Amino acid sequence: MAHLAARAESLEPIKRHQNTIIISLRDKDISVRRRALDLLYSMCDVDNSELIVGELLRYLKVADYALREEMVLKIAILTEKYASSYKWYVDTILQLISAAGDHVGDEVWYRVVQIVINTEDLQEYAARVVFEHLKAPSTHESLVKVGGYILGEYGHLVANEPGYSPIEQFQVLHAKSQFCVASTRSLLLSTYIKWVNVFPEIKPQLVNIFERYRHVLDAELQQRACEFYALASRPDDDELLQNVCEEMPPFPPRVSALLGRLNMKHVDTEDKRTWVHGGKEANLDRDAMKRKAEGSAPATGTSDDIIGSLAGLDLSVASKEAVDATMFPAPSNQAPRLTVGPNINQWFDKLTYSAEGILYEDDQVQIGLKSRYQGYLGQLAIYIGNKVSAPLSSFTTAIHLSDSDALSVTFAKMPLSTIAPRTQTQQLLHVECKKTFLIPPTLTVSYLAGSHQAISIRLPVVVTKFFEDVKLGPSDFFERWKLIGGPPREDQTIFPITLNNSGQLDMVKCRQIVSGHRLGLLDDVDPNPNNLVAAGVLHMSVEGKVGCLLRLEPNKEAKVSLSVIYFYS
Repeated sequence: MAHLAARAESLEPIKRHQNTIIISLRDKDISVRRRALDLLYSMCDVDNSELIVGELLRYLKVADYALREEMVLKIAILTEKYASSYKWYVDTILQLISAAGDHVGDEVWYRVVQIVINTEDLQEYAARVVFEHLKAPSTHESLVKVGGYILGEYGHLVANEPGYSPIEQFQVLHAKSQFCVASTRSLLLSTYIKWVNVFPEIKPQLVNIFERYRHVLDAELQQRACEFYALASRPDDDELLQNVCEEMPPFPPRVSALLGRLNMKHVDTEDKRTWVHGGKEANLDRDAMKRKAEGSAPATGTSDDIIGSLAGLDLSVASKEAVDATMFPAPSNQAPRLTVGPNINQWFDKLTYSAEGILYEDDQVQIGLKSRYQGYLGQLAIYIGNKVSAPLSSFTTAIHLSDSDALSVTFAKMPLSTIAPRTQTQQLLHVECKKTFLIPPTLTVSYLAGSHQAISIRLPVVVTKFFEDVKLGPSDFFERWKLIGGPPREDQTIFPITLNNSGQLDMVKCRQIVSGHRLGLLDDVDPNPNNLVAAGVLHMSVEGKVGCLLRLEPNKEAKVSLSVIYFYS
């Protein structure tokens, strides 16, 4: 049927089976699912594009990882080619980025920005819609880029509407920046200087951001911050800021390169004739393009050209963003020998109940970490700073997992091979808890600095990071407590504790540690005020959810504490 759609004069006979083909997307056999995807792509036209794209978007959330990259590419092409309106195009692409951000290349958001800038009637709508998407608790970095660009240019068009004030736009966008790479934060700094020009009421907050970024290690961020700080500090009647921050002019019209790149793809399907859509005329155009390409050398394109035009959607420069950590394997199956240092264990212990802090530091490098978790998923931003005046070359990072069936750790993108003197690089890690695990992953950083150096440290990814605190009343707590019974669902541990300088229990720190492990403290449940009672739910993608009850009984005289943990399903 895919071949028929590629050569038929009319697609109407195939459309009669459209519902059956859509149902086949959920077939148990992946080859059937792939053929259904090819056929939907081939039979799409102006009349059924919204229905097919909508079904593909819904299926994308549960699709096999082997199909997602292919699906994203096809959805982006169909959306652009058969868009019934620009508003539908923007809505669909933003949903695509939200649903499968790791599989969406930069080319797609480049194209969105180009179309919004070239379509005046769309600008206000795009600013409003992208702001609503940014309000979501978890937002992919590509969506932050789109939001930063569009709100910087057209945020003022909606600033007078309730819920879209300048300070609200700033707070929502800036809250997303802490987990972004340096290039994205550079874009956001450009957004902020645009806002200085159009939103004088939030100028103090924006100038404060520039001031802080003037002292970061990243050279690009520091240079932008210094330049923008100087611009923002000029007198209000100075016209230089207004001239610098004028709206972007429309881009010259250019044809999207996505379709051409899709036709050049050779490995995604066994039968290349299914990489066509729109019936016979579309295939005649494709054949003509193919003959033309065979008669001349193909243009490779560069990333600089793409970024400069925001229009040449060249897939040859798009790297696969989700790089499995196993692509950077440890030298053997054995866990690497951990680096020993005076404060390494203390740094690790503190980060097990804190979201950010130092993970490692010596005379040459400093490694910091920020993290956030939601359900069974987590994201770690690892900052690696070069403290010396010479570059760190041959830079690599690797992750070792003791149980890959229980925990998944993937790099967001390939690391840089060189860290310039006194600069900082960032590595993003995506974490997924599948089952319970005991041993945290190990990060190995190696580089050349006169001689080969290797640092292996534990990442503070412990099972409590995937807890969600819950609130229970005294009756609910003790009802569950009594029903659970003893082992294996019960575990008791006695461990030493340290009193404060006055010889008393440091209850503030104890509460901080328990809540930092993402357990909800339950007050007025235990009659002893020194005992801590807490509850939470452990999220796992494979084993589901498991409840946890904790009772911590510190003993000041013995300087020990008894912890009793119950698990229930």
